[in-house]
Amino acid sequence: MKHVLRCSLVTFISVLICSCSPVVHVEKDPTVNLGSYKTYAWVDTKSSKDENGTSASEFAKLSIQNAVNEQLQHLGWKQVNDHPDVLVTYDILVERKVEERNNPVFMQPFTRFYYNPFFHRWAAIYYPSRFIGYNTYTVPVREATVSISIMDAKTDKKVWQGWTTEAVDSRFLAKDEVRSSVNRIFKRFDASVLKGAEIASKQV
Repeated sequence: MKHVLRCSLVTFISVLICSCSPVVHVEKDPTVNLGSYKTYAWVDTKSSKDENGTSASEFAKLSIQNAVNEQLQHLGWKQVNDHPDVLVTYDILVERKVEERNNPVFMQPFTRFYYNPFFHRWAAIYYPSRFIGYNTYTVPVREATVSISIMDAKTDKKVWQGWTTEAVDSRFLAKDEVRSSVNRIFKRFDASVLKGAEIASKQV
């Protein structure tokens, strides 16, 4: 019985953690077999062709590229300087938003006294705390969205894009936050590549 309760508790905690994890979104060109690509190179994105200077996201460049390189090379992809199969880029957008929160409100418990004339004594009636509604308020938050995009090098066509958003404490993402976001995104990319490779092997 204890073993069953322990397993149930572990399952409940696992489900709770998963439900609280930031969601990963993916867009994929259904006509493209990601398993056919083997080499890649990095490119930078700009808000305009004439943009110069360093953006806030540049501070995370090394961390995010290292994390992505690790994931791609784990799948057998190789970073090259000439004639890559695909081009890889990233974007980090940190925005200020207002989040609405609701806290339950309970009335304070209290006691009232009455006099019992039949037995000539005082007695007490206890009124427990009761739910009376929600206190709604707003708080400022920062949300960081990490996006990874992959384009076919020959056609410049976007073949895959994944992104995830989570709350952060500052306008600069810490190394651990970057790696966590990249790992979540590439769990979905891994599935796409493996599925593409499986389809290609059946066609041979």
